Amino acid sequence: MAEDRNTYTIKEDGGIGTVKIADEVVAVIAGLAATEVKGVASIAGGITNGMVAKKGIKALSRGVKVNVQDHLVTVDLALELDYGYSIPEVGTEVQEKVKSAIENMTGMEVTDVNVRVSDVAVEEQ
Repeated sequence: MAEDRNTYTIKEDGGIGTVKIADEVVAVIAGLAATEVKGVASIAGGITNGMVAKKGIKALSRGVKVNVQDHLVTVDLALELDYGYSIPEVGTEVQEKVKSAIENMTGMEVTDVNVRVSDVAVEEQ
């Protein structure tokens, strides 16, 4: 149920009301941003960008973990990369893209984006 989820207030003013966001939403933002990077085959567990849209939030739970404290976000990602790409370069691009996406969409500050390469996807011929 929605009440069981961790939520965070991202906007609070004396006017109309507040805006809250669930931690799963931050995980979805991170996962989608990561899978948009060229060289990322999927989130650990085989979840691709298109599958997240179809399967929803729960599909990311195995490969994305977020921790939010005082509007500071840390993200841990487990990714499968495509064979032939530079792991340091893809990792850096994932970190930058995830950080930017979360900060732009939520207004929270991302302090860490930790990338763990759990597998390499080899194209079948």
